[in-house]
Amino acid sequence: MAGRSSRTAPKVAVLMGGASAEREVSLVSGRECAAALREAGYEVVEVDAGRDLASRLAAIAPDVCFNALHGRWGEDGCVQGMLEWLSIPYTHSGVLASALAMDKTRAKAAFRSAGLPVAESVIAPKAEVMARHVMPPPYVVKPNAEGSSVGVYIVSKDANSPPRLGDEMPEVAMVEEYVPGRELTCSVLGERAMCVTEIVTAGWYDYHAKYAPGGSRHVCPAEIPAEISEAARDYALRAHRALGCRGLSRSDFRWDEARGLAGLFILETNTQPGMTPTSLSPEQARAEGIGFADLCRWIVEDASCGR
Repeated sequence: MAGRSSRTAPKVAVLMGGASAEREVSLVSGRECAAALREAGYEVVEVDAGRDLASRLAAIAPDVCFNALHGRWGEDGCVQGMLEWLSIPYTHSGVLASALAMDKTRAKAAFRSAGLPVAESVIAPKAEVMARHVMPPPYVVKPNAEGSSVGVYIVSKDANSPPRLGDEMPEVAMVEEYVPGRELTCSVLGERAMCVTEIVTAGWYDYHAKYAPGGSRHVCPAEIPAEISEAARDYALRAHRALGCRGLSRSDFRWDEARGLAGLFILETNTQPGMTPTSLSPEQARAEGIGFADLCRWIVEDASCGR
């Protein structure tokens, strides 16, 4: 861990909260990670990231920042750039990888260049998406630069009219071909693709299903053919590398089992996966024999600048 001071217990500033649509989830992630890091022997300071973050970090003088922020400003390269400027080692991906992964259109371009299968999509103004079907149904409408299923709309095959989008949808949206089938996800830790999880829900894997207790059921490892499991792990690692990710990332997939391997599509890569009690990456790490405190310790020890 570059930049460590001479104090006995390294001081870790856990960045959480922030001002994105995913603030509440980030607060839970941050508190969980802070508790685990204290258990692992670190001196921990919990920091609710606001506009005074740079001055607060200057006063705290941490050895490393554990970035538990989710969504805009914390996961899109912004806070990473500030930490580079302050020369404070930090966790997860760097400026460029974070910005690429948060922008779903640019991430898809990187995936295509790496030979990964992606669903067709277009970017369109919000007003146009509400005025007409910009692609034949079924399709999904989502923000181009948010996570945690914030503002996701599914337009069914027999929909007579385009969707009415809420205020949470930005003025420009992504409209993506709907891929039927099963929800799969796979985390990468460093250069190690972990086991695949299947997410089972009553409906769409939305914000509530992700974070509410009982909102979804995780089958880890997924009960799927070995060929699909190996392909998902391979795709997750290739996506991690294509974006230039560091530390921990998690890639999400849809698999249409009627089509076999041809039905497996990568949807997106999360550069700062959730670290809540219902989150997927900690479950996958446990399945690989890595406890939560050890996972958080690995992430801290991996921290650096110039990521």
